[in-house]
Amino acid sequence: MKFHEMNEREVEQALSSSMKEGLTEDDARKRLKQYGYNELEEGEKQSALLLFFSQFKDFMVIVLLAATLISGLLGEYIDAIAIIAIVIVNGFLGFYQERRAEKSLDALKELSAPQVMALRDGEWIKIPSKEVVPGDLLKFTSGDRVGADVRIIESNSLEIEESALTGESLPVSKSVGSIKAANIGIGDMENMAFMGTMITRGSGLGLVVGTGMKTAMGQIADLLQSAETMITPLQRKLEQLGKILIVAALLLTVLVVAVGVIQGQELYTMFLAGVSLAVAAIPEGLPAIVTVALSLGVQRMIKKKAIVRKLPAVETLGCASVICSDKTGTMTQNKMTVTDIWSGGKQWKVDGVGYEPQGQFYRNDSRIDPKDDKTLQQMLMFGMLCNHAEVKQKEKEYIVDGDPTEGALLVAAMKAGYNRGSLLNQFSIINEFPFDSTRKMMSIVVKDQNGRQFIVTKGAPDVLAGVSDSILWNGRRQLLSKEMAGNIHHAIEQLASNALRTIAIAFKEVPANTVILEESEAEKNLTFIGLQGMIDPPRPEVKQAVKECKEAGIKTVMITGDHVITATAIAKQLGILTGSSKVMEGKSLADMSVEELEDVVEDVTVFARVSPEHKLKIVKALQNRGHIVAMTGDGINDAPAIKAADIGIAMGITGTDVAKEASSLVLLDDNFATIKSAIKEGRNIYENIRKFIRYLLASNVGEILVMLFAMLLALPLPLVPIQILWVNLVTDGLPAMALGLDKPEDDVMKRKPRNPKEGVFSRGLGWKVVSRGFLIGIVTLLAFMFAYEAHPDHLAYAQTVAFATLVMAQLIHVFDCRSEKSVLSRNPFGNKYLVWAVISSVLLMLAVIYYPPLQPIFHTVSIEAKDWLMILGLSAVPTFLLAFSFLLSKKK
Repeated sequence: MKFHEMNEREVEQALSSSMKEGLTEDDARKRLKQYGYNELEEGEKQSALLLFFSQFKDFMVIVLLAATLISGLLGEYIDAIAIIAIVIVNGFLGFYQERRAEKSLDALKELSAPQVMALRDGEWIKIPSKEVVPGDLLKFTSGDRVGADVRIIESNSLEIEESALTGESLPVSKSVGSIKAANIGIGDMENMAFMGTMITRGSGLGLVVGTGMKTAMGQIADLLQSAETMITPLQRKLEQLGKILIVAALLLTVLVVAVGVIQGQELYTMFLAGVSLAVAAIPEGLPAIVTVALSLGVQRMIKKKAIVRKLPAVETLGCASVICSDKTGTMTQNKMTVTDIWSGGKQWKVDGVGYEPQGQFYRNDSRIDPKDDKTLQQMLMFGMLCNHAEVKQKEKEYIVDGDPTEGALLVAAMKAGYNRGSLLNQFSIINEFPFDSTRKMMSIVVKDQNGRQFIVTKGAPDVLAGVSDSILWNGRRQLLSKEMAGNIHHAIEQLASNALRTIAIAFKEVPANTVILEESEAEKNLTFIGLQGMIDPPRPEVKQAVKECKEAGIKTVMITGDHVITATAIAKQLGILTGSSKVMEGKSLADMSVEELEDVVEDVTVFARVSPEHKLKIVKALQNRGHIVAMTGDGINDAPAIKAADIGIAMGITGTDVAKEASSLVLLDDNFATIKSAIKEGRNIYENIRKFIRYLLASNVGEILVMLFAMLLALPLPLVPIQILWVNLVTDGLPAMALGLDKPEDDVMKRKPRNPKEGVFSRGLGWKVVSRGFLIGIVTLLAFMFAYEAHPDHLAYAQTVAFATLVMAQLIHVFDCRSEKSVLSRNPFGNKYLVWAVISSVLLMLAVIYYPPLQPIFHTVSIEAKDWLMILGLSAVPTFLLAFSFLLSKKK
């Protein structure tokens, strides 16, 4: 039997404790040795040095280091230093990110109370929370943080805010009685309090039943440590690309050297040419360009209210196929709002956003003035009087200081033009009977300016109906008959079916100057006025964001600790729950393995009353089905799933430090719609990475093929090693960087998410690289042959012409890389950074060709004006030949 199923005496006996004396100091010391300190344990940590060196095990990094060695052998020390710098910077970035991830456990530790009040040897004493042991009797009151998991044995209007653990937006009333139910979640254990949660109202006593890693918080810490960090699709693609490039580069280089030697070229010359081609074939600038592209994406994301904590996360979002989102605060406003009012058979609707005291009242879809209906006035006025909340304006935002339910009643009255200060001038509060979880109501005694005295009560509707003997109906007081009681019950059910939390208001007039000292005397023979129905409403922009995600092939799944009825209602309003989709409760999840969940997870769009381990199970089941999962959340309970997801998203406003430290992305506005913007950005970044991979590799293929074809035709070398390296370093770098700044194409959010197993060269990229590279190589070789034939005694001139043709062919080709279709499908001047990069590269090329001090370094000579027509004509062929072939294929 679990502790929540036992009564207080059974718990006391099971823990061998005393509710009168507590533990003795001797017994506490023995238990401390047995159970250990009440703190969260850390898994085995990797040393900082080993963690740093582990960053250099990546295959692409090994390729880069090989390129560094080659550059050094060639005497290209600037290249070598640049590559080493890139490798070290990437290493430090990875090291920093992993060290930051370890802080999620430290953030969890900070949530444990530093000191608690415990009963030892019959006396209440303050002890460090880490010395608390099972069996200790703890005392807690409003504002305290619970120091361990406890079974509550005394509750005085006790309410605890558990949203960090359960995701439920409202504080939970706590009781003492046993709960005979199996497989219930934390949110339904009303007789338990958990480490790290906050007492928001009342006071209580509790026997400690779990400490350290045996607490609900400890289980989350364990899940955090065991949750695997997924390798991102981008990391997989770059690793795959690195392997392809190194193999291809080595094979082609060996082939070029071998053919050259066979054709009679000098071994040393061919070795230098071969090594130069190897360097050219491996785009050592690729990781730097990827990092820059991701960093620029990060800057754009900040403007869209999102902070990226791990660079690859931006790109990973681009292939997300499922978003698992918390409800409270992400899809909803986390602001309880009165939306419906019922009294005497009439029902009113109230609109407005959040806690802003602006809104209109409607009856039968027609706008009304609330001051025209006395019953409605009375409802709103009494709801404001019997209230401790306060609405404050902080900058442009309205916030509620106090209980969210009371805040909702207060704002509803303010929308009707009432002011609490003015009301307190009309009514003076004589006495108050605070809310009690047993009575489930709160009452005040007030006197108006005429000396009349009233009792105003608010509380649970069924309870207030039970202590009322009359009801206001059509503005008149009538006997509360069975029929009238049925009307109240029907109204409660109707509001509850729309997931509204209902609060009832009742009152009675008592003779002037009557002194009422007991709740039982005050809270009887009341007149039932009506009900106010409230909900944490959806954010207005989320419905559209969910729709756009659906159009982009992304499924949205709501995962919440809240009740099924509430979750279902919100999910329907947002378009998440449709006719074919299903809802699953945590108790059903508890009995399922990950494998069993995999069979049904595709059909479920709402998971309600879930625990932290359930969230982790859902994420794993979706990943096992091949999905790239984005998991959002704000609570401690979300942290393990956030860490295990392909991309973890935490809330910046309401999110706990634990959730933020486990995440890859933090939303500054806690808004689901921001995730949609992030997905669009992520898709564009991946497409831009494909663009510069396409550009770099086609250019490199062209460089290799022009050398290979020249060797096969027994021609002299069309390019010298320094020219190859210059093209690789300057011409490739700037335009490739500018491609990373390209804006998204119009249909980027109309496409389905790409398959995470999709290779780098999918969707025809491999063909584009080979075909463009082949044509670039051919036109460069033709330019060399024409120039060499015209100047047979001037090899340097032919090589300079080949060099210029290669550069210009690449610079024209870069505009073709902006679209999956053809160069003609996008405005070539749409990316101003690319235009300037191309102009800069052209100027640098002209400097190398025409600036005398640079000519001997790069083995170039000045080109005659007439040859530029040939160079530009041939350079345009690879791009425009294929563009026209694309247009012809479309017409067919």
